[in-house]
Amino acid sequence: MSINERDIMGGLAKGLRVIETFTSERPRQSIIEVAAASGLDRATARRCLLTLAHHDYADYDGKFFTLTPRILRLGTACLATMPLPQIVQPNLDRLSEDIGESSSVSVLDGAQIVYVARAAQRRVMSIALMPGSRLPAWCTSMGRVMLAALPETELAPVLALAPFPARTPHTLIEADQIVAELARVRRDGYAIIDQEVELGLRSIAVPLLNARGRVIAAVNVGLPAAHASSADLREHFLPHLLKMQGELRALLH
Repeated sequence: MSINERDIMGGLAKGLRVIETFTSERPRQSIIEVAAASGLDRATARRCLLTLAHHDYADYDGKFFTLTPRILRLGTACLATMPLPQIVQPNLDRLSEDIGESSSVSVLDGAQIVYVARAAQRRVMSIALMPGSRLPAWCTSMGRVMLAALPETELAPVLALAPFPARTPHTLIEADQIVAELARVRRDGYAIIDQEVELGLRSIAVPLLNARGRVIAAVNVGLPAAHASSADLREHFLPHLLKMQGELRALLH
């Protein structure tokens, strides 16, 4: 369905752009920083930020803004209306219990993955992962299996962001490196990340397909690198992930 430009509320669109500038790397920002990150002029960014503060979606100390927990209402409302988390959570809990490791399901949002379900046996990253958490798609196992499924026209804008920030010395940052890795993922049907998103973390992921064969999400297992090699991930955890993939296919639309 096409939407007429005259029906778009510009102020709301600008406010959303401001909210999206706040990330785990930029949790506390000045007006100047938000303006630069959002592409808005300083006056507009200031009005958006003050509006968020007025409605308790942001705190303001006179120089810096930070989002408040109230902002989670927006994401919680979205997740509550999505059937995917409710469908996959029982299978995810069973998978995590069977293998004794943490597992997650995420969806793709541009160049990022968004966690929609998680079953944690232990904390495997320095940041706490939960539904709504975001990570870069290009250096995560779930991100790569979903990027590998994109048509070229949708993948091109993500690759255009390269060279990507190097999160660790192992992170692949060049577009041609990512393209080669995605080709391997398409061929093999799974992705393994070896300490690219965080030192000491390995993970393996497979895509989740709906009944029509379209990739709509991904599921992974993540664990400390000291506990398993890449070969161990393939041998011990890939069969469990493929089993879950098969179980869910008939349930996803």
